[in-house]
Amino acid sequence: MCTHTPKCPSADSPDREAAIVVAGHPEQGWSLLCNAVVLFEDTGELLPDGKVIAPHRPFAAAA
Repeated sequence: MCTHTPKCPSADSPDREAAIVVAGHPEQGWSLLCNAVVLFEDTGELLPDGKVIAPHRPFAAAA
């Protein structure tokens, strides 16, 4: 899916979230990345093979 240079990280790469957004829908809380990963606002992900990556937001520091 990626046609620009340098190529975006693949969907199975640990840095897959660094791919370029090709369709952003912030009003719905998701974006489609150029490597076919759907990235959700809560940091969850849906990979092209259907695998779900649970949200991995860092926890806020305790006051």
